[in-house]
Amino acid sequence: MSNNLKFYIDGAWVEPAAPRTLDVINPASEEAFATIALGSAADVDRAVDAARTAFATFCQTSKEERIALLKRVIRAYVARIDDIAKAISMEMGAPITMARNSQAAAGLAQLQSTLKGLESYEFEEQRGAMRIVYEGIGVAGLITPWNWPLNQITCKVGPALAAGCTMVLKPSEIAPISAIVFSEVMHAAGVPAGVYNMVHGDGPTVGEAMSKHPGIDMMSFTGSTRAGVLVAKAAADTVKRVTQELGGKSPNIILDDADLASAVTKGAQSCFNNSGQSCNAPTRMLVPRKLHDEAMAIAKATAERQIVGDPSVEATMIGPVVSDIQFEKIQKLIESGIREGATLAAGGLGRPEGMNRGYFVRPTVFGDVTPDMTIAREEIFGPVLSIMPYDSDDQAIGIANDTVYGLAAYISSSDLERARRIARQVRAGQVRLNYAPSDAFAPFGGYKQSGNGRECAEWGIHDFLEVKAIMGYGAD
Repeated sequence: MSNNLKFYIDGAWVEPAAPRTLDVINPASEEAFATIALGSAADVDRAVDAARTAFATFCQTSKEERIALLKRVIRAYVARIDDIAKAISMEMGAPITMARNSQAAAGLAQLQSTLKGLESYEFEEQRGAMRIVYEGIGVAGLITPWNWPLNQITCKVGPALAAGCTMVLKPSEIAPISAIVFSEVMHAAGVPAGVYNMVHGDGPTVGEAMSKHPGIDMMSFTGSTRAGVLVAKAAADTVKRVTQELGGKSPNIILDDADLASAVTKGAQSCFNNSGQSCNAPTRMLVPRKLHDEAMAIAKATAERQIVGDPSVEATMIGPVVSDIQFEKIQKLIESGIREGATLAAGGLGRPEGMNRGYFVRPTVFGDVTPDMTIAREEIFGPVLSIMPYDSDDQAIGIANDTVYGLAAYISSSDLERARRIARQVRAGQVRLNYAPSDAFAPFGGYKQSGNGRECAEWGIHDFLEVKAIMGYGAD
C-alpha cells in the first residue's frame, strides 16, 4: 500500500489534518507520476508534540544505543537503495546510473560517516572540578531540498539521531517520493515512535510553521539563500538555533602550470553533473588569459560529448532540470549571457536538438565572461559554465572571492604547494585541490551568504548539541 498521501508521525503513517494534495511531476515527461498530501500547521503541531514527548526518553539513551540504532538504519537503507534510486530519478530527473551510484549512494555514505563520527565522539570531558557535557539540543526541524534529496536528508537525520535529538523533517515537495521511501526505512529500522517524524508541505505553510514553532529548538535548512533568510527571520522570535547550507557560485581556478586539457575537461564535467543542480558546482572557471581560447575549445568539446536524454536509460549523462520554473530561470540567464556580450561557445537557448518535451537544457559554455556579468554573479543551477580570464594569481584570487557566496572552490596546479597557498586565501568552506574526490567525513558548509554551521560526520553531530558546564562536579 502506498504511503504517498500520508505523513509519518509518532511511529505510524497517518492521514493529514485537512485534505490537500499536490501532483509530483516527472521532469523528463512533464507529466504527473504520483500525488502527495500537503500538510498544514496542524500537522506540524502533531509532529512536534510527538517529537517533544519522545525527546524526554530518547535524549537519555546511551551512545551505544544510538550506535546500534544507526547500524539498523544503515541495514534498512541498503535493503531499499534501489527503490530510493528509482524514486530520485523519477522525481528530479537524475539519470538512473547517477541516481544509483551517486545520489542514493551519497545518502548511504552520509549515514556511514555519521556512524563513524559517533563511535569516536566524546560527549563528556573533565576540566579540573568541572564537567563539560554535550547534550542533544531538543527537537530539530529539518528542511531539505530537491537536488540531492537523500544526501541532504541523511546528513541531517543521521547526526540528529547521533546527538540524541528528535526531529520533524519537511522534504522538498518537488522531490518527495524518495523521502517517503526513507521514512519507510526508518520505520523498518525500529526508530522509536516520535523520534523521527515527516510531514510534506510547501515552504510558506509547513516550512514557516516549523520555523516559528516554539516547540522546535533548532532549524537545519538546506536550500536557496532567499529561502534560508526567510527561515532565519521566522525563527528569530523564538530564539532558536538556525543552521543553513545555502547557495554557491564556486570558482574553479586553473593555474598556468596545470594540465589544461585534463583540468578543463574535469571542471566542465563537474559543472554539468546533476544537470548543474549542485550548490557546490564549479560554475566559474578561471583560466590564464593566454590560455582562454584553448580552454574554451576544450570545454566546448566536453559539452558536445555529453549525452542528454531519458533518465531511465543507463547511458544518459545529463537528465532534465527539475521543473518548468527552473528551466525558464536558466533560459533567462543564458539569454542574459548572450545579451551582455559573453562568447557562446556551446549550447545556448532551448532544448537539445530533437527534444520537444521535458525540462532538458543544452550543456552550455560561455567564454570571455567578466566579473560584472549576470552569469558570473547569480547562481544559475543549470549546466552552464562561465570561463573567465585572469592575468595573475592575485587577480584570480580576487575574482574567486568577489561573490556573496563562499561554499566551495577548486584549484588545479602541478605545484601542490602553490595550490595550497592559494587555497588558504580563498574564502570558501571547502576547497578541492586537483579535483580531489568528495569525502563524507569532510565538514560541509559555507562562508558568507552560503550559510553557517557544518554538516557531515562528527561535524554534523556537533551542530545538534548544546554545551553544559557542571561546576563543582569533582574530579574523576
